[in-house]
This record gives sequence, structure tokens and C-alpha cells, in this order.
Amino acid sequence: MQITSMPDSDDPDALASLSLDEVVVCHECDLLMRKPELSKGEKAHCPRCGYELYTQRHNVVGRSLALVLTALLLYIPANFLPIMQLHLLGQTSNDTVWSGVLGLYNADMHSIAVVVFLCSMAIPLLKLLCQLVVLLSIRLDVNRSFGLLSYRIYHHLRDWGMLEVYLMGVLVAIVKLVDMAEVTLGLGLFCFIGLLLIQVWLEVVMSPHQIWVALSGEDTHAGD
Repeated sequence: MQITSMPDSDDPDALASLSLDEVVVCHECDLLMRKPELSKGEKAHCPRCGYELYTQRHNVVGRSLALVLTALLLYIPANFLPIMQLHLLGQTSNDTVWSGVLGLYNADMHSIAVVVFLCSMAIPLLKLLCQLVVLLSIRLDVNRSFGLLSYRIYHHLRDWGMLEVYLMGVLVAIVKLVDMAEVTLGLGLFCFIGLLLIQVWLEVVMSPHQIWVALSGEDTHAGD
């Protein structure tokens, strides 16, 4: 992948004569620059701080759509299949993400149960559905205004889906329990890890710049 470095400086008078569509501002250092024309596989970096302004990826919509559908297929087993099976004093219990939420609620920790449910189940699912709507609106070229709204909602939700925090909690619990009881890892744990990895991969593949351009109608083929 090629990296395109922006010019060190632009003439302020020349920038003032450009339209908003022809300039870009660095999100890190606020440097105003002329927007570069990128080919597929190229990246644009700020000359002042080195921040990656945006990337021109190949087949963004198709690849992202495949990842979203895969993540949705993993969502049910990741949350409702056993993460681990615990054998202690002749008793056996199967623990899932959903059973953890119910356990917190039944233990009168209602607020914690709601937070865990929102951050580990509801918000990750809502994020995936928003991404699916965005990608389908671009692919099918229908109702892009609703796609724009869905993408705005997705960006507001990004920091609230905390699957990685929940996974770390599960791993810590397994390490602590392994000396006290017989612990068997369940299929749900592997589905949960797969769901987390796919969502991380999706963040990399789904180039925000190309998605915004495609949704706004500036370039309907930006996601190709």
C-alpha cells in the first residue's frame, strides 16, 4: 500500500479560494490542506503530525458486508451458547453471556446488569445493524438519507460497545476458577472471540472517508 504525504504547507490565499469539498483538516493538529486525489490502496498522511487522514481501500462495501453478515451469524452463539462449563463439588453449571446478565439481575444488582446487557449485547448488535443498513443502502443505492442517519448513530455508539472488556473479565474469571474447580471452555467463548476479532477487522476495512463520500452521493462508486 502506498502512502501519500501531503505538501508541507499550502498558500493561505490559494486555500481560501477553494470550496469545502476541496480541502481537508487534520483531526489531530487542525492543519488545513488541499484534499489529495488517491488511487486504490493509497493513504494520505498529515505532513505536520503524521496522522492518517484517510485511506482509499478496494471493494470496501463488499468486504465490509461480508464481515457484518459473519458477525451477525456469530452473535447468537456468542451470547447464548456456554462460554464455560464449571464443575464444582459435584455440581455442573453452564455459563453464557445472557445467564451472566440474568445472574446479576437476580442478585439485585440491577444497574450493573443493565450496563452489562447494554455494553456486551444490545449496543454491539445495534452497531452491527447500523453498519448493515449503511452498507445495504450503498450497495442497493436506496434510501441513502437513512443510511447517513444510521452511520451517525453508529459513530455515537462506537465507544459504548465493550466486548473486549467483557472478554477480559471472562478470561480473568477462568484463571481464578481453574484452581478451585474443573473448568471446560465452551463453544460460546470461541464464537465470542471470533465476533470480537471480526468487529476489529471491520473497523479497519470499513474506511469512514469512503463510506461518507458514498452516502453523501459525492461519488456513488467510492465503496467499490
